[in-house]
Amino acid sequence: MHRQAFLERMEGYGRTDLDAVAGRLLELAGCRPAKGTRVLVKPNLVAPAYAGLACTEPAVVRAVCRYLLDRGARVTVGDSPAFGTARIVARACGLDKALRGLGVPVVNFSRARPVALTLGGQVMAASQALDAEFIVNVPRFKVHDQMLLTLAVKNFFGAVTGFRKSLAHQVHGEKGNRFESMLLDVCLAMPPSVSLVDGVTAMHVRGPAKGEPFQLGLLGAAADPVALDQTLHAVLGLPPEATPLGREAGRRGLLGPVETPLRQPGDFDARGFVLPGKLAPVAFDAGRFVRGRLRSLWLRLTCGRAS
Repeated sequence: MHRQAFLERMEGYGRTDLDAVAGRLLELAGCRPAKGTRVLVKPNLVAPAYAGLACTEPAVVRAVCRYLLDRGARVTVGDSPAFGTARIVARACGLDKALRGLGVPVVNFSRARPVALTLGGQVMAASQALDAEFIVNVPRFKVHDQMLLTLAVKNFFGAVTGFRKSLAHQVHGEKGNRFESMLLDVCLAMPPSVSLVDGVTAMHVRGPAKGEPFQLGLLGAAADPVALDQTLHAVLGLPPEATPLGREAGRRGLLGPVETPLRQPGDFDARGFVLPGKLAPVAFDAGRFVRGRLRSLWLRLTCGRAS
């Protein structure tokens, strides 16, 4: 299987060539939708708190949308945040302002249908994602306190709607490899996609919400999210098996050589990038689970009225 990932330098979000570089990476990775194609842009919209670093940078999402609109695609931006709604988090991180004038709606994933899981059972994923003709997956390069890193594959977990994400932690966590297997199943159930990872300013030390900025200066794209994640592991000097998701990909025979025709993983200076020292349990304790659901409901009620 011919696997490629395309890496390029981008030293800041204010660069005038951001649109051009993002567009070139998308095109090289195979994102060439025909006019009229329904394309879902799936950023990482976590929560209103810590939104500036926890979410995908709005300028990168805007660059992706502009590229797609120039090709005549019908573009929607959507996600199902851990807390609040996509529109609430878009306001908090500045994405609503970044998209102003483009005519691109931001939608919250709500309707859902089952995705069968390899290890048995099912998880409910958003119909808005499953029914898209093409997806551009746009995560931020971050550490994760439970999965070590959250990159292209895990960002598709945002397609699991609302409280069902927390429920998936409870149902599948601390049961061998069930949780990471579920994450990979959700990713593989999605329509054709290209992933573009925002690693211009990455998050390290803690994640996925309360970490610290790390200036990595990287944008990376690939049609294969596993290949892209494998390449981004290499940027940090890590084998793919260093993370639970990488090990799961290895168990399924999804790892292998990845060509990097542009920049190489070693071209990026990741010295000083701090990974979490010890991974937290995937399943939340009962109190945290209940508090999280109440917090999300409160955000929907209070911030929803404000809109």
